[in-house]
Formats: sequence, structure tokens, C-alpha cells
Amino acid sequence: MKVTISDVARLAGVSTATVSHTINNTRYVSGETKEKVYQAIAELGYTPDASARSFRTGKKKAIGFIVPDISNKFFATMIEAVEHQFSARGYHLIIANTKENMEREENTIRLLTAGLVDGLLIASTIDDFARFDSLIPAGFPVVLVDRTFEEKKYSSICVSNFQPIYRSVCRLAGKGARRVGIIGGLPRLSTTKERIFAYQQAVADCGLVQEEGLIQYGDSMENSARACLETLLERKCDALIVCQGLMSLETISYLNLKNIRLGEDIDLVSFVDYDYDFYQLYSSRMDSIIQPVEELGTAAGEQILRRVEEPETPVFEKVLTSAYKPCDLSSQSRSDR
Repeated sequence: MKVTISDVARLAGVSTATVSHTINNTRYVSGETKEKVYQAIAELGYTPDASARSFRTGKKKAIGFIVPDISNKFFATMIEAVEHQFSARGYHLIIANTKENMEREENTIRLLTAGLVDGLLIASTIDDFARFDSLIPAGFPVVLVDRTFEEKKYSSICVSNFQPIYRSVCRLAGKGARRVGIIGGLPRLSTTKERIFAYQQAVADCGLVQEEGLIQYGDSMENSARACLETLLERKCDALIVCQGLMSLETISYLNLKNIRLGEDIDLVSFVDYDYDFYQLYSSRMDSIIQPVEELGTAAGEQILRRVEEPETPVFEKVLTSAYKPCDLSSQSRSDR
């Protein structure tokens, strides 16, 4: 027979209400009583009825995280940081993968907000705020992660890369580069727009060649950088900025395949989205823009938990900053090569 909360209460010598408060942490229970309850739970092998608890409290103790590419280590690292926050507070994480598909994201939001989760973290791929906003039920806890909208209706945690990109372009110009190409992600994303704008400002301010063809866009998914690289190399770029970690790895591999030497034949500024030994092999030959991925995930987890547990919390926006790390050969100029 299934063990019930009444069985636990009888063995522990307390009321069923006390067992419930102990399990759900909804009221103060002395340490001695908690020990009796947990000992009875262990002895009987009792498993709380999550559906019944959800019905009584209105909480599922579950939060969804909608990401655009679960295979991307950037999001995988962020998920780990979020999950750490949730498990410490007794919440479960439900992960959904949109593959940068707007319709898929729409369907996922509708499903998860229909009673499956208490709140949502979303790294959205949707291009229009009105379209996104229409999917979110009134008052439903949402925190935007990494990608945001100009409208500030929802709390958000993101990273600014304007200064690192601006500085990297200026440094490339100082080393003698004239034709700096850039590979961005999907043009509709807030992250891509900021990074391309920073590049354009710096190129103009440094007096570098300005050509529309020096700006290429991948989709931030696997195997999306190669076509961009081929175009930029045909346009005789002497330096490259790649604005996403997965595409940066593909760039390094492609240049090696073509026997194009980093730091000698071409300069590279690479986004580093996570701690990965592969980057260390080339750290002395390329500049890096390092994303605070774990900090981003931790901040996102903390914020959505707060919004779930304190629904009246004001809209909150937190902007982290990535770190620009020039390569070790900072004193070498093109005239030295």
C-alpha cells in the first residue's frame, strides 16, 4: 500500500499539518520535531504527492528555462548555474530547446505557462516584443536572459559587450589592421544588434575601411561560420571579430585547415562563452572577449525565484559586462611581421 502523510505523522508522533509544514517549509518547526519527521519519512519510504501539494499551494515548485540551443556550451553552462540555485531552494528545472525557431518558442511558452511551471527564464529568439508579450499570461513571472527587448516590461539579466568590442577594434587598428571583418549572430537578436553597433562605431572612429560586406551574420548554431569566413577572406580582411563562442571555435578550426596563421597572417578577436581548454591553446595568438556565463546564470536563477516567491517585486534589469583580454603579443605590430 502507498505510504501516506498520515502514516508519517503517526510514526513521528506529530500532526499531519506538522509533517506538511516540515516538508514544505511553510511554518517554523523545531529541529527536534523535524528530525522525527524526516526519520519517519526515511523509515517508511514516504514520497510527497507533488500534484496534491501543487493543488493546495498553487505552486508546482518547477520553473522553465527556454533556450535557443541546448547543445551550445554557453547555454549548458548557464543551465548548470541556474539549476544549482533551484535545487538549493527545492525547485525543479524544466528545459526547453527552441533551436532558434520562433514558432517553436511560441508553442513552448504556451505549453509551459498553461499550468506546468511557476515561472519562466527565456533566452528569446522572437523578433517582435508585441508578439512575445502576447504569449505571456498577465502577472506570470518571467525573466529574460541574455537577450532582451527595448520595452522594459519584464525583468532581465544580460551582458553588455559594447566596450570590449569597441576596444578590440581600436587595438586592431593600432596594430595596423585596415579591413576588419565581423561575424555576428542572427540580426534580429538584441545581442547581435549591440555588437554590430559597437563595431560600426569603432570602425568609423578609427578611420578603418567601412564596407557592408565586412559584416556577416551566422545563426549562432553549429556550422554557421564557414560561409561567413569564406566571404570575409575573399574581401581581404586582415582581422576578424567573431561574436559567439561556437562560431569562434569553428573559425579557429577553419583557419588552421587553410593554414592561415593566427597572429601572423590574420588577427582574431574571439568571444569566449565558457571555460574551455581549446581556447587556452590559442590565447597567445588572439584577443578574447570573455563572457561571465556562470554569473549570468546565477543572477537569472536568483531573480526568477524572487519573482515567483514575491510576485509584487518591481521589474529589475541587471547588466553584466564581459572582459576584454588582449593576447600576449600586444606589442607586435603588422610592420614587425
